[in-house]
Amino acid sequence: MTEITTEAPRREPGHFFPGLAICALLVVFAMWASSFPSIANAGFSALTLAILLGMIVGNTVYPRVSEHYDPGVQFAKAHLLRLGIVLYGFRLTFSQIADVGVSGVVTDILTLASTFMLACFVGQKILGLDKQTTWLIGAGSSICGAAAVLATEPVIKAEASKVTVAVATVVIFGTIAIFLYPAMYHLLAPWFSTENYGIYIGSTVHEVAQVVAAGHAIDLQTENTAVIAKMICVMMLAPFLLILAARVRQLTPAASGQQSKITIPWFAVLFIVVAIFNSFHLLPTAVVAGLIKFDTLLLAMAMAALGLTTHVSALKKAGAKPLLMALILFIWLIVGGGAINLIVHALVR
Repeated sequence: MTEITTEAPRREPGHFFPGLAICALLVVFAMWASSFPSIANAGFSALTLAILLGMIVGNTVYPRVSEHYDPGVQFAKAHLLRLGIVLYGFRLTFSQIADVGVSGVVTDILTLASTFMLACFVGQKILGLDKQTTWLIGAGSSICGAAAVLATEPVIKAEASKVTVAVATVVIFGTIAIFLYPAMYHLLAPWFSTENYGIYIGSTVHEVAQVVAAGHAIDLQTENTAVIAKMICVMMLAPFLLILAARVRQLTPAASGQQSKITIPWFAVLFIVVAIFNSFHLLPTAVVAGLIKFDTLLLAMAMAALGLTTHVSALKKAGAKPLLMALILFIWLIVGGGAINLIVHALVR
C-alpha cells in the first residue's frame, strides 16, 4: 500500500498581508485608546486592549472573512509573538537588580516560585483543571501577566481559548490590585517603608502597567521601586520557560520508545542575550526607546491575533474554575506575598 503524504501549501509573502493588516489596524486603535489617562491609569495597556478588541471583532465580523485573513493572523500569533518576547529584553539591564538589592531579588524568586507551585497544586489537584490552563494562569499570576502568558503559550502549545482565559484573569485581578494596593498602603505603613512597599507591589501585582499605576497612586519613589522589582520578575521569565520546556518534554511520551532531545525555546534564550546586550548600553537611548515601542507593537499584534482566533463560546466552556483559581492566587499574592516581603526584608538587608 502506497503511503500518501501531503505538504502544507507554500505561502507567498503577500498572502500574509491582509491578516497582518487587520491586526495592525486593531493595534493602532488599541494604542490610541491606551493613550487616554483614564484608561492608562486603570491599567489597560495597549496589549490588553488589543486582545479585547480582537475578541470583539473575532466574534462578530471576522468569522465571515477568516479564510482570507487567517494566514496573516496565525503568523502574527506565532512568529511576531516570539520576536516580541526577544525584544522585550531591551526593557531590562542587569544593573537594575542592584537598585533594589538582594532582598528584592530573593523576594521576587520566592514569590514567583511559591505562586506557581500553588497554582499547580490548586489547579490540578483541587480544581481538576488541565495542565495547560493551570500553567498559563500560574505564569501570568506569578511572573509578568499577559506577557508571561503569551510567552508560555508556544512552549506548552496551548489552545487559544485557554490563553485568552489566562489573560482575562490577569486583566480582572490586576485591575483590582491597582485600587487595592494604594488603599492598603495606609494600613500597612507601620510594617512597610515606601521603598519596601514598592517591592511588595512589584513582586505581587500582575502586569507592568498595573504595577506602574498602583505605585504611581502612592508616590514617585514607590512607583520607581515597584517598576524595578517588576522588571526583575520579567527577567526571570526566560529561565522559567527553559525549566517549563524541560518539564513539558518530560511529560510527553517519546515516540517509538526513543527519548528525543529537549526542545529549548530559542526566543527565551535570545531574551536573555538581548537583556545582557542591553546592560552594556551600546545602543543610543533613542534607539532603545524605538525598539521598545516596536516591541510593544509586535506583542500587541500577537494579542490582537489571539483575540481574533478566540470565540466566546470557548470561554464559556472554561467555566468558573479558572476564575476561582486566579482568585486564590490573587489572595495568596496579597497575603502570602506580603508575608514573604516582610520576612525577607527582616532577614536580608
